[in-house]
Amino acid sequence: MLEVARPRPERWDKPLDVAMTSRTVDRLLGVPPFAAMDPAVFPRATPLREILRNDTRVRQYQPGEIVVREGDYGSSALLVLDGQVRATLESLPPATLGRTPKRRGAQLARAIAQLLQRPSAPEVRAPKAAAFSPTHPGAGVFVQDLPAVLDANRTALLGPGELFGEQAAITRSPHTATVFAETACVLLEIRWQGLRDLMQSTPALRRHVDELYRKNHLDGHLRNTPLLAALDEAAFARVKESVTFASYGSFDWSETAKLDAASDPLERLRREPIVVEEGEPVDAVLLVRGGVGRLASELGEGRRTIAYLGKGRTLGVEELILAAERGEPAVWRRTLSAVGRLDAIAIPPAVFLAEVAPTVPESQRLRWRERSRYDDAVYQPSPGAAPARTLDFLVDRRLVNGTQSMVIDLDRCTRCDDCLRACAATHDGNPRFTREGLLHDQLQFAQACMHCVDPVCMIGCPTGAIHRDEETGVVRINDNTCVGCSTCANSCPYSAIKMVEIREPTGAIVIDQATGQPLLRATKCDLCADQPTGPACQHACPHDALVRIDLTTPTQLAAWSQH
Repeated sequence: MLEVARPRPERWDKPLDVAMTSRTVDRLLGVPPFAAMDPAVFPRATPLREILRNDTRVRQYQPGEIVVREGDYGSSALLVLDGQVRATLESLPPATLGRTPKRRGAQLARAIAQLLQRPSAPEVRAPKAAAFSPTHPGAGVFVQDLPAVLDANRTALLGPGELFGEQAAITRSPHTATVFAETACVLLEIRWQGLRDLMQSTPALRRHVDELYRKNHLDGHLRNTPLLAALDEAAFARVKESVTFASYGSFDWSETAKLDAASDPLERLRREPIVVEEGEPVDAVLLVRGGVGRLASELGEGRRTIAYLGKGRTLGVEELILAAERGEPAVWRRTLSAVGRLDAIAIPPAVFLAEVAPTVPESQRLRWRERSRYDDAVYQPSPGAAPARTLDFLVDRRLVNGTQSMVIDLDRCTRCDDCLRACAATHDGNPRFTREGLLHDQLQFAQACMHCVDPVCMIGCPTGAIHRDEETGVVRINDNTCVGCSTCANSCPYSAIKMVEIREPTGAIVIDQATGQPLLRATKCDLCADQPTGPACQHACPHDALVRIDLTTPTQLAAWSQH
């Protein structure tokens, strides 16, 4: 068998900016917040100077140029070094932000080229790859009619030393605001791996990032909560001032997920952190701002899942209002536990009853009174939702994290493998999924990337090779910066990432010069993002037995499995 030796890739082989110089690093070390950091507290493997050299780059913007756009996913924070930028506090029309539909012709051309240039061996990699140079979708796009935008919309001014974009980078979520340059400005982009390392060694920076959420993001989150939509500005301000934050579970929950998969249902329930417990006094109205919670009723030694709550859902409103009408203390009707991790905003009961409860319509109160006559009716699944045993299965296996899960109906599937062949044809001769997986009734949840709401595979990646596409949210792997460390594959709770041996165009296997072992790369489903027809697996199935489906709400699965 032919073999070719190459050096094993390392984390900083592909710096964010190959043009970053020692002189620029020296200047950065002299400006806040880096000037206040003690290089001695940083680990030997990730010294402060090397973080700045490899995980940052200096970017320049012209007045009106968009830096980040609301709704785009981000993997970097940005620090203002010089000049000023403005963050919009209200959503802007797509045309103002330079959003245009993708051209299908370009996708079709790429698909045809891919078929014509099919390699002779699987997993071929060129000997040399270009340096990693991600760009923000807004880069080079200017706000249309900037004076009118400034006149008609509320904005916040950010100047030198101020950080933004950090929440999207840290929480693997979309930007909540558009930021554009007001003047010619110079920004420092810090990819999230570098920000993570800076925060780990600098508690003051970690506290500052938490304070930024309250200052810059809390307002938008609360204003987008329907429960608070009817508040006047004074009441809104009092609610905002009163809230507290709480987190339950682990930010890196992949290890607990693997333990849960091997344990019995009662043990899984015992390991889930309790957020609120049935029968206990209601101590807050909770607004879920991230993660997933299991809402369940006590049943013998265990619990029966009633629903699962994700971002934007609330809990405690009904209990507080109905108890206040009856003149009784409010108690939780159900138990809420964190599935992996759950982040919540808490409104104190007194503030809620004084400021928010009076805005709840009488028609809504009437429905609650009627439903409260039946013990299980308050949190009954909506019509068309999945049955309780299916909810238990989805929550227990953490499948509710998937936005593009591959589900196969085995009663329809003929095992023709057209889905696998179609996937292999579009991905270097190797399919990016395995037609195996968890079974529930006639449904198989295949080992294919689910493009999760909370992709824990991204947490430990040392280079940022596994990342979200900033416009679509699809989780992708940049092959140029993947070092083959297997961290993402080991972190994925769903076994959806495979490590593969790579080859030269001649077919020779590439081996590590130092150890003689084959060099690996991480591979996974990319949802056929470059194909005009979408996922090839689903498109190729002749029996409609395979679907890519959003499991963050159970209604889609229930509807598809019954059609």
